Amino acid sequence: MPRNVSPARRHTRRSRLLRVTAAFGVLAALGGYLTVKYVSGSRVTEGCTVKSADGSPGQGRTYRLSPEQASNAATISAVGTSRGMPERAVTIALATALQESALRNIDHGDRDSLGLFQQRPSQGWGTEKQILDPVYSAGEFYRHLAEVPGYSRLPLTVAAQRVQRSGFPQAYAKHEPDAALLAAALTGRTPAALNCTPPRTTAAKADAAKVRAELVRDFGKDVLPAERPSARRDGKGTAGASATATATAARTVSVPVRAARASESDAPSRRGWELAHWAVARSEALHLDEVAYADRVWRAGDGWRTVRTDGTDGKGPGTSEVRMGLAP
Repeated sequence: MPRNVSPARRHTRRSRLLRVTAAFGVLAALGGYLTVKYVSGSRVTEGCTVKSADGSPGQGRTYRLSPEQASNAATISAVGTSRGMPERAVTIALATALQESALRNIDHGDRDSLGLFQQRPSQGWGTEKQILDPVYSAGEFYRHLAEVPGYSRLPLTVAAQRVQRSGFPQAYAKHEPDAALLAAALTGRTPAALNCTPPRTTAAKADAAKVRAELVRDFGKDVLPAERPSARRDGKGTAGASATATATAARTVSVPVRAARASESDAPSRRGWELAHWAVARSEALHLDEVAYADRVWRAGDGWRTVRTDGTDGKGPGTSEVRMGLAP
């Protein structure tokens, strides 16, 4: 004879069944999301990657980092090269910031340590506001590094420790391979090595003036040409063409390629890739969706591609300038 089941127990069983069903539904939805996001191809994976010189897919070394980390790394590199510091100095700075803050501009740390390099106001590194400015903090790091005799020939841990006075000086060593990979790309030695897929999570409007201002902040005022007065309209029926050209120019920031270190045989090309990689690394913060240099074009979500000779991929700017296209 079947046993009577109380209403309370029947309710409990139904609730358990509903929870199990809901859990399976969540897992199915998650599985579908992951399939679309990862199985369909790496192009939709948000974040940044930097590859070694021989780094074709599946070969060489690859380092992955977030857009925030890439943006900070690009600023650290730009500040160094604008001061005439060699690639080795940039590697030391990046390894130090990887250890101290994981390349994040944090507002806390041991005692009063702050920022990318965990510099301390109480130890004369600057005010809190100054230290939390990546351009300032990177500049202070390089200023102290330049005072270390023969720093470029020292082991990275020794050079970094002479600046930082850390309680764990050997910790910098584990970051040297990743820092060297980043430095090779960000100083322009390795072409088309840095790629980012920005998430585009904000609705902020792209602003060419902001892009120019950030270029000057990171590289110095000589990175851009002096502004020329607007061309006078000739009144010969060219108003429509002028308006189109003006609209296009408003969505593009063109940066001339002038060698930062004229003594290098590959200086112009290296400078071009330095600027191009800076733009890609900062594409999320500055809302850039296209960067072009030489015969390569980077587009958000697609990565670097070689411009086709038939022109169907658009025209490359050559090696005389880097073009940065703003997102619509």
